[in-house]
Amino acid sequence: MPRRDTLPPTASVTTPQDNDRLYAPSAARNVTDVVEVAKMHAPVKEGKALELASGTGQHIIALATALPRFQWQPTEVDADRRKSIDAYIAESALTNITAAIPLDATATGWGATHTGQSLIMLSNLLHLISTPEAQILIREAAIALAPGGVLMVYGPFMRDGELTSDGDASFHQSLQNADPEIGYKSDFDVLEWGQSHFLDYLDMVEMPANNLSILWRKPE
Repeated sequence: MPRRDTLPPTASVTTPQDNDRLYAPSAARNVTDVVEVAKMHAPVKEGKALELASGTGQHIIALATALPRFQWQPTEVDADRRKSIDAYIAESALTNITAAIPLDATATGWGATHTGQSLIMLSNLLHLISTPEAQILIREAAIALAPGGVLMVYGPFMRDGELTSDGDASFHQSLQNADPEIGYKSDFDVLEWGQSHFLDYLDMVEMPANNLSILWRKPE
């Protein structure tokens, strides 16, 4: 994602660890639930899997462990986070993950250079980017998916245009105070963005802490 130095401190909390690793408490809290949904809906055949905005690298390790039939490619625009991802990969000794590469998921054109993906994962990013950037991300992911491939987006969302908890309302307001163009997206709007690029609705899963997973499949 584009670097936004104005984001509130609660938007992306990480703690330095040893060997270049970073630790995100939010990733540790949600990783089990994210992996379970991915396991439920991922294509059954082996293939390529792409994680957008991989962050610290905690998710990619759990995903690659749980779904070894995929060759995983983590991506991240931030160099320090790429170092963290690679440190987690080295520590894991997993052979189905390649080194992190720089990729801005909000930029036009990346989908055509990363085609053939059986699974694309994104966690906790849409609320930190603008609506036009989010729409570009969904469009490019649709291009990158192979026929039958699945796109899964996880994070906090409005429900039918409404914020449904005091905590969500407070966090959404703090994001908009930092940058009026960002903040929570509505679940049905995001779903329609995928469908507008010819992705079929697959599932919408309520997650702990009032989060949501939205999934599409590209037609065969």
